[in-house]
Parts: sequence; C-alpha cells; structure tokens
Amino acid sequence: MWPEILLRLASGQARYSIPEEQAEGSFVGNIARDLGLDLGRLVAGKARIITKEDRQFVDLKRDKGTLVVKERIDREELCGKTTPCSFSFDIILENPIQLYRVTVEVVDINDNSPSFPQSEINIKIAENAVVGTRFSLENADDSDVAINDIQSYALRPSNDFKLEIQSQPGGPKFIEMILQKPLDREREESLTLMLIASDGGEPHRSGTVRIHISVLDANDNAPVCTQPVYKVDVPENSPAGTVIIRVSANDADAEREESLTLMLIASDGGEPHRSGTVRIHISVLDANDNAPVCTQSVYKVDVPENSPAGTLITTVSANDADAGLNGDVTYSTPHVTKEEEQLFHVNVKTGEIKLTGLLDFEKSKNFQLKVQASDQGGYSDTCKVIVNILDENDNVPTIKLMSFSQSIPEDSPPGTTVAVFNVYDEDSEGNGVVKCSINDDVPFKIESSLTGYYTIVTENVLDRESIPEYNVTITVSDQGSPPLSSSKNINVKISDVNDNLPEFHQSEYIKTVPENNTPGFSVFTVSGSDADWGQNARMSYFLEEKEVNGAAVSSFVSINSENGVIHAVKSFDYEQIKSFDFNVTARDSGSPPLSSVATVRILIQDQNDNAPQVLYPVQTGGSLLAEMVPRSADVGYLVTKVVAVDVDSGQNAWLSYKVHKATDRALFEVGLHNGEIRTVRQVTDKDAVKQRLTVVVEDNGRPSRSATVIVNVAVADSFPQVLSEFTDLSMHDKEYNDQLTFYLVLALAVVSFLFITCLLLIISVKVYRWRQSRVLYHSNLPVIPYCPPRYSDTLGTGTLPHVYNFEVCRTTDSRKSDMKNMQAMSQSLVSVDGADTDMLHVNKELSGNCSQMSTLVSQMLYFFILFFFQLKTVTCCQVRRWSLHASSLQIDSMVA
Repeated sequence: MWPEILLRLASGQARYSIPEEQAEGSFVGNIARDLGLDLGRLVAGKARIITKEDRQFVDLKRDKGTLVVKERIDREELCGKTTPCSFSFDIILENPIQLYRVTVEVVDINDNSPSFPQSEINIKIAENAVVGTRFSLENADDSDVAINDIQSYALRPSNDFKLEIQSQPGGPKFIEMILQKPLDREREESLTLMLIASDGGEPHRSGTVRIHISVLDANDNAPVCTQPVYKVDVPENSPAGTVIIRVSANDADAEREESLTLMLIASDGGEPHRSGTVRIHISVLDANDNAPVCTQSVYKVDVPENSPAGTLITTVSANDADAGLNGDVTYSTPHVTKEEEQLFHVNVKTGEIKLTGLLDFEKSKNFQLKVQASDQGGYSDTCKVIVNILDENDNVPTIKLMSFSQSIPEDSPPGTTVAVFNVYDEDSEGNGVVKCSINDDVPFKIESSLTGYYTIVTENVLDRESIPEYNVTITVSDQGSPPLSSSKNINVKISDVNDNLPEFHQSEYIKTVPENNTPGFSVFTVSGSDADWGQNARMSYFLEEKEVNGAAVSSFVSINSENGVIHAVKSFDYEQIKSFDFNVTARDSGSPPLSSVATVRILIQDQNDNAPQVLYPVQTGGSLLAEMVPRSADVGYLVTKVVAVDVDSGQNAWLSYKVHKATDRALFEVGLHNGEIRTVRQVTDKDAVKQRLTVVVEDNGRPSRSATVIVNVAVADSFPQVLSEFTDLSMHDKEYNDQLTFYLVLALAVVSFLFITCLLLIISVKVYRWRQSRVLYHSNLPVIPYCPPRYSDTLGTGTLPHVYNFEVCRTTDSRKSDMKNMQAMSQSLVSVDGADTDMLHVNKELSGNCSQMSTLVSQMLYFFILFFFQLKTVTCCQVRRWSLHASSLQIDSMVA
C-alpha cells in the first residue's frame, strides 16, 4: 500500500503526490477542501484546468470538488531520469477571476527491468596482461529511478575477474572488470562470464549479459631442443655441402622470436680435436605488453546551442608505449545513448569529436561521453568528455490567455480583473526573463500574480457612453541580446449599466387642440432619449394618475407606451373645459428602471359649434305673444328688446341682429348689436294691427351660426282690438286641427284593412295544407308501421319496462287540461293499428294547426287594438294641446 497522499497548500497553491500508472478515474485530491473553496463557487465560477502542454493528466470534478486521473501517467515517459518528477497546472475560476497553482508529483514504481544494450559482450585480452588490468564494461539501463533503479552488479563466475563500480558526481556510473590472476592461453583459450544487474525495487527485477573473453597468445616461452647431445660420424674428405645432422627445437608460443643469436659448434673425434662454429641471428618482434593511456582523464568543453553540424567539439588522444601495430590506438564511444549517438561522432583514428545534429539547451543542458582508446592487443583506456550546452536567445516569449472577459460592466470598480495570461520563455537566465506591458491609452494595468502569470485589471472608472470598447495590446519581451518579443491583441467591450436617466426633449409641452375632435385623434408626440444602450435605453411612456374636473386624466387622453403618441380619448368641449395639464413619465427597461417626468398642458381651442340662444322673447312652442305699440308712438319708440346669448367665446360669441322678415319693414328696425326693436317712423292709422317680425340673431364665427325669433307686435290703442285680431288666428288654427284629425282617421282605416287582409290570407294557407294532408292519408300507399321511441320491445330490453298511453285534452281558452292514465299494455305484445295511427296523427296535426292559428289571430288582434288606442290617445292629446294653446292665447291677450 502507498502512503497517504500528501498535500501542501500555501498562498493559493496545492501539491499532491500520486504513484504512476494509476487507473483512469483514480482519486488525486480534494481540491475544494484543500483550497478552502465551496462547491457552489466551483460550479458558478466555471472552474477548469489550464495546462501548458497539450496533454492533461488530471481532470476536475466540479460537482464533487475533487481531482481524478484522466489518463494513464507514465513517469518514465513524462520525466525520464529526472527526479523528482512532477507536472503542474492551474485551476482558474471566473466572476471574479481566481487562479490556483496545483503541482502533482508522480512517484516511481518498479515497473521496468534492467537491460543491457547488447545480449553479448566480446573482449580480447592478452595472456600476458598483468594482474589489476581494468576492462570497461557497458552499463545496464533501468528506466526507473531511486531505489527502483540498478543497485548492484554481479559477475559469475568470479575466479579470474572482479567488478568495480566507479561513480562520478553528476554523471553516470562506470563498471570495470579487473583481472585478479594471470591468464594462460595454453591452458584456456577463452572464458565465458555472466554479468547480472539488479535493482532494489519490489518486486525485485534483474537483467543479464554474456561476456565472452578471448585470450591472446604472448611470447612467454623459450625454445627447447629436442635432444641435448647430437653425435655423428663424418668421413674425411667428404665434399662440401654434405649434410652432417639436423638439429631441432620446440617453442610453446604461437610465434617464433624474429631476432635470436645462436652459435652452432661442430667437433670431430680426431686428435687433435678439431671443431667449427657458425653464428645464427634470429630477429624477435615486439610484444603488445603496454596499454594505451589517455592524455587527459576528463575533457570539458562548452558548445553554444544551435551550432551547425560538423562543428569540432574537442579531440581526445592516448599514448601507447608499444611500437608498430601494437602502438596504434583507435577511439570509440561504446557506451552512448541513442540521442548522443545522433548528436556526436568520434573519429576512430584521430579522436576528433564532431557535432552531427542540432543541440537544444531547452531539451538537454549537458552531455557526458565516455571515449575508449584501444590498441590491437585488447588493451584500452577510457576518458570522459563533458559537453556543456550554452543557452542562446533563440526562443520567442509566448503569451497564452488563461481567462478573458470579452465584456465588463461599466460600473466595474478599479481592480476588476479583465484577463489572465501566462508568459513563458524556454530560454534561461537573462534570455528567459520577460517584461510585460500594455498600451498606455487604455484604463487598464498589468499585475503579476503567480510566477509566469499576469492579470490585466481596471485602473480607472469606465464609462460606456464615452468609450464603448478598448483594443488592448499585450507586449512581452525578454532580456536577451538581441531581445525577442511577441504581442497579442484583445478587444474589451464595455457592457452597459443603467446609469443614465431618460431625458425628454422638452421639460414642458404645450399643445392647442381644437374642440369637437374625433375620439382617438392624435394630439402630438412626446419623445425623449436615453444615453444607455439596449434594454437600458428602451423607453416606455406612462400617464401619471390625476383628476381633471373630477374625472381621471385617462378619460381625456391616452399615451402609446412605445412611441409616446398622445391620443384624445373623447371629444373635447371648450364650453366644459378650456385647458388641463398632466404629467408623462418616461421609464427605461433597465434594472432597476430609471424614469423622468415631463409636464403636458393641453389648451382647448374654441370652435363655433353653438348657435345663439334667444332668451327673450320666450318661444313657447306655438303660443303667440304680442308686444303692443300705441298708434301715437313716435319715431324711435322702443317696442321690445331681443335678448340672446352665445356660449361660445371670443368672436364666436359676438352677436348681431337683423330683421329677416316683417309685415312692414318700414315701420320697425332692430339694433345691430343690442337687439332693440324700435319704430322707424310715426305709426299711422293705416298700419295693420297685427305686425309680425322675424329677427335673425347671428354670431361672428366662421362659418357663422344663427337663431331666429318671431316677434308679434300689436299696433292698437285698446285691448279689444288686439283680442279680435288674435281670435281670428285661433279659428285658423282650429281649421288646421280638423284637417289633421281627418288624416289620422284615414291612416287608421288603411291599417285595419291591411290587418284583415293578412288574417284571411293566413287562414287560407292553413286550410290548403290541411286538405293536402288528408288526400295523402287516404291514399292506397302501404303504411310502414312506426314504433315511436321509448316503446318497449318484445324482448323487454328497452329502457322503460312498461308502456303507458296518455290521452290529453286541452282547450284553447283554458289553462287547464285533463289527463287520463290508461292501463299498461302487455310487455310481450305491442299492437299497432295503421288506420288508427293515421287518424290520430291527422287529428293531432289539425288540432295543432288550429291552435297555432287561433294564437296568431289573438296576437294580431291584440296589436291592432293597442295601435288603435295609441293612435287615438295621440290624436286626443294633440287636439287638447291645440285647445289649450288657443285658450292661452286668448288669456294672454286679455292680460295684455
């Protein structure tokens, strides 16, 4: 079991540790709890993970506030041999923007076994190699790290050699095989060893490689003669060139010495003893008994990145004390990685190391090469070449937007976050130090948050009505030589806030409206504007509740809430109301809504819509009133005065009087402006007693309106003369009344005739229909029995279990009827008589027709009587009215 997941939280950062190769969905940590965030904040803020790389190993469950593994994490693929291995990402929340850095450390598990580059290693060693000679071996590789990496090597068998591991600070380990005892080719020509590499993880893993050693022969044995003494008899006088004997010797070495000096002596047996000698010279070749030695054990060189291929990095060299072929040294790099093999090349003869690929400081900052110098006899020496890569300013800073609010409210306070972006420069030191800036003509500034992260915040108060949007240019430059820079443009829109009141184009509106307008008449339009935008600028118009002359203002005018058009609800009458005012409210659609008020005053313009009204003389609907003028009246005698008024105003109420008709135009005149009727001349005996004047009263309107009044003037000195004249007038009226009565009686007779004719016509039609039905019923056509509904069937399945017959007798002049209940018929038998049924049907139809006819006649008679009495009543009333009028005239004359 792995220990509990570790967490470190400090200033908006969290760190977790998980083992590699976890299954998808595995729990990483409770980020909500560890950062002190509420789950609702994660959801509302649209919390999400932002990574620099394209791959995302961890996923955020916003509803649970946890981090889980999104895809399999391979520590070796992610970090290689780098320890500790970790990856970082950021969690960003919006509204307001918050940024948290999260680091996840990936713990190594022992999932890789040690392995050697080759399955077999071949080594050649001279048999005369001294004890302690070192032979370099290839290292095994294990992708795991720490305890799971290679911890030990073992050599089997270990009789002739032993292993020694050399560790160098900051570099890899070197394995060397050391000769423990001399080799003897004559005894054993080759050796086979097994090298075992083991890690320290659980479960334990190991890797092996076979080592094959070939023992090279050395001149380590002297020649040995086959016989120590050779004896031979030679006759004297033997010719020259005679073979006396063959001497032989054996040498255990593979090769003879090339240079040896021997003395061959030949002796005879005579007396005196005689002998002869010959010198034998043998040339001995050099033996490879010296190993090459590197002139330097460590070479250090600095190479700028991006150096071109073919660049000479350094030259390694080694010396060998042997001569000839044994002193020839070759150079190689047997223990290099695939990347190093692609980047570097060692000249076998000269030891020059040249660049074959492109170096990238951002990928690898240094390399360590192990160069081996070898002679032809299997002797070798190694030296280390350390290549340090120098960084160059070859990477442009990159800008990545983490979060960006395309629009912010105009009432945002200073310090409101607009955007969060990350700046990354892969170069190091001064080449990787960046400086961020934005253009000066915007009300924003840059603040640094976490390392490499910057926020753009508002610096001043915003006003959308002044500037609705800003173009912000983010510029990032490093401090390299020459400096590199990049930029990014963002557009920030300022969203509207309802901070402006609607404004009317006028604070007070005054409008004159002629009276007698049609209802719905468009009076005028109030309008305004709102500096806001969208819904905040959408204005609606309303009337403020108010009473005008005791009635609501809405009963006088209405307003269109959309366009502000004011309509008249009813027709205005200047004589009732001359002006009124009210308030109109303009309200926008913001939240909360804002409003303003304007005053509207409506002035009613008078129209000449009223005719003058005569107050005197009083017109009594036909009654004759007379003014008496004595025959002794002088010129200018005031007969009477016509008094009239006009309810209109202004010039529409200016009245003028004139005589329209007169019995004697030369006798009377009327004042143009005062309505006084005066005599124009002296009254004489020739003037008629009864004088009739028609006076027209006219106003000054356009068009003008007028009223007419009849003034009766009696020219007489005594009352009896006046009475006799007006009595003749009453007799004339009586004759007129007699003629009217005659016409009324004639109309009554015509109506009665038409009524009787219609009655006879209706009776004739009913009788004709009855006779036609009788002819149909007495015909020989077959009769189809008809069972009325609600009769029970023979099977007793109807809705009524019993059948009842009812006999109904009713009179036309009585509201009472007799009903007789008959005995129920059998449920199983139903008797239907066709003839009886037909007769019953005819009788019922005839009875119904007679009933309808009698009812119709009664109604028509009723209406005729009612019409007659109404006509009679009207006639009587008219006659009585004429009689009363004549009597009134006589009484008035007598009173006068």
